[in-house]
Amino acid sequence: MFRITSLTAALALATAPVFADEVTDTLSSALAAYEDGDLQYAIEELDYAKSLINAMKTQALEDYLPEPPEGWTLSVDSDMGAGMAFMGGGVGIEGEYSNGSDRFTISIMVDNPMVSAFGGMLANAAMLGMKVERIGRQKFIVDDGEITGLIDNRILVQADGAAPEVILPLLETMDFEALADFRG
Repeated sequence: MFRITSLTAALALATAPVFADEVTDTLSSALAAYEDGDLQYAIEELDYAKSLINAMKTQALEDYLPEPPEGWTLSVDSDMGAGMAFMGGGVGIEGEYSNGSDRFTISIMVDNPMVSAFGGMLANAAMLGMKVERIGRQKFIVDDGEITGLIDNRILVQADGAAPEVILPLLETMDFEALADFRG
């Protein structure tokens, strides 16, 4: 019995560094603080672990931004997600597309409670006098230079800063079906 327990412990210790990262280290620290009765530090560590995981999800969102058109560049701002905590949570990312003289942005916000409220507006866009464009199976409102769509009732895609004829073809290259499956 002792040999099996020692072997199991040795294997666990040998594989621990392989799986350790800042998130697991922080969660372990939170658990240790909880076990020591330091509830405030445990909460702080859990909050920090949550922010690390949200940063990982934000980084994964970058893959859903469309490639820039010929002659344009893309710069990604992942700091957008940090401000989402003040809006109820979720993650987000913004891509700025530029050709030197013109620029526009495409942003993606996921799992923010305020995003789901947009569904009602989208459903009633025509009655509100807004233009609706279809991109594949997705509906987008085109209003005053801004193009906005709701994917899977939880993912807001917004584009702004250029004429619809510049932005719409780029949005057509996005894989909205894969984006709907995004869990980070």
